[in-house]
Amino acid sequence: MSAWEVLRFALGGIVTNRLRSALTTLGILIGVGAVILLVAVGNGSAKQIQANIERLGTNTLTVFSGRFGPQAATGTGLLSQNQDLTVAVARALANRAGAPHVKSVSPEEGGQQTATYEGASHTISQFIGTYPSYFEASNSLISSGTYFTNSDVVHARKVVVIGQTVAEDLFGTADPIGKRITVGGVLFTVVGVLEDKGSSGFEDANDVAVAPLTAVQQSLTGYGALSSIVVQATSSDSVDAAEVEITAILNEELGVTDPTQVPYQILNQSQLLSASTETTRTFTVLLGVVAGLSLLVGGIGITNIMLVAVTERTHEIGIRKAVGAPRGAILGQFLVEATLLSLFGGTLGVAAGVVGSHFTIVGVKPVIAPASIALAFGVSVAIGLFFGSYPASRAASLVPVEALRYE
Repeated sequence: MSAWEVLRFALGGIVTNRLRSALTTLGILIGVGAVILLVAVGNGSAKQIQANIERLGTNTLTVFSGRFGPQAATGTGLLSQNQDLTVAVARALANRAGAPHVKSVSPEEGGQQTATYEGASHTISQFIGTYPSYFEASNSLISSGTYFTNSDVVHARKVVVIGQTVAEDLFGTADPIGKRITVGGVLFTVVGVLEDKGSSGFEDANDVAVAPLTAVQQSLTGYGALSSIVVQATSSDSVDAAEVEITAILNEELGVTDPTQVPYQILNQSQLLSASTETTRTFTVLLGVVAGLSLLVGGIGITNIMLVAVTERTHEIGIRKAVGAPRGAILGQFLVEATLLSLFGGTLGVAAGVVGSHFTIVGVKPVIAPASIALAFGVSVAIGLFFGSYPASRAASLVPVEALRYE
């Protein structure tokens, strides 16, 4: 029997039992589509998180006041210390002689503030007082207007650069540049609007306003401790070296004698990016494994359907073997039938996964991984071969006399 005849008989079996074949194909379709789509969601989530971290700058270090010690394990968390971060400490970090791998240092002070403009009100989640170097260090680009300058810091001018969310809530479609907003009872003139920085989870990166540190301290917070210090390394390759240098300076400035009991924490953006990449990769693999289980279920469905087909067509198989059909022809017919069902389901599943990736899912824009398409499609065909082999072998092993007696 030729290969064409084997294929024709297999297609005939599929067409004869349309509903059964459609349900089997649907199982494979769901499995393949789920693998492609869930891997795409994991991949998209990873890229989104990486983009948000990279927007903050991968060559930056952020120094926070306080420390995590053994008490943190008992629930006390961040421990307060007498050694606060101050502008003097920030100036020490900017000393190029002691920290040659540090490009800029930007002290930060501020917090949540309510701003108003002509009846409109908005609570800004991050009203930051800092230096102009902060914009480059945090990769904050201007959409319209301009940044404030070192002269504005020296003279404590009340000017502010706002994020997209603040601009939309206070000014709507009007141009904010040159307008004066009231923050904590103090008037600040808007000189610039930042580009859209997106959002990460529940945090809106556009809900921010940045003003000269001296103006914020003079008008809103007072001249107390800083909330943090942003340090920009000379390059992404020198971040670790910069961390070592600023650690030594901080220990000296804050009088640290025990390295295990330091009154500060340093957040390394490049390490955060690396950890995030590893975590999201694991998450994507887990999603793929979970989706792969549905493919396994589809394979079991193929075995079940093909066993039913063999049972129903036992008499037909007996007649064909009685008139001389070889064992290989019977084996090939059922094996090809199972593989075709899996192939149809795999093709439709790939199409469903690609179409589904054009929609945003739980706030994530899926990003198709080409390897996942090849893998899911290949596995679907392999499942047809593997799970169809037992029913095919059983059909081919039937004894003609017993098969003809079967009712």
